[in-house]
Amino acid sequence: MSRIGNKIIDLPPKVKLTVTGEGEVNVEGPKGKLSWTLPKRIKASVNDNQVKIEREDEVRQVKALHGLARSLIANMISGVSNGFTKDLEIQGVGFKAAVQGKNLNLSLGFSHPILFPIPADIKITVAENTKIKIEGIDKKVVGQVAADIRGYYPPEPYKGKGIRYAGEQIIRKEGKTVQ
Repeated sequence: MSRIGNKIIDLPPKVKLTVTGEGEVNVEGPKGKLSWTLPKRIKASVNDNQVKIEREDEVRQVKALHGLARSLIANMISGVSNGFTKDLEIQGVGFKAAVQGKNLNLSLGFSHPILFPIPADIKITVAENTKIKIEGIDKKVVGQVAADIRGYYPPEPYKGKGIRYAGEQIIRKEGKTVQ
């Protein structure tokens, strides 16, 4: 029994969801459109602004895909109606960021600036040169862009410098002492 897969998804008023015979799920809302193909042996049906996900077999892999499919469709519905955001903070003397056209320019203490190309469906804004806000309708893409930017200079445990998620706690280490 999949507890997550059996939950019914309620559709917001301005969101339209269609499922084709081949398992193609298309979601359209005020913020944009998303599409995804259901795994084999997983079916979706729409009745009275409610989406129900069902599986054909009781095989272990199909049970796992049942919950996954329900979560991904729920994220698609939430994305086209509300959108997703991730906030990053830059800490360190002289570390800063700026949006220049279709690139994010990161100055992170290296001998060269890092130019990160912004994907087409993502919006990045920088406030106070140290706060980066990533917005988009696809939760997976927003999270991956945030992880890629953080990967250029992850927070280090000795001085705490680097790029971190907003509110992330870094466990600090004590440096070497002279005896």
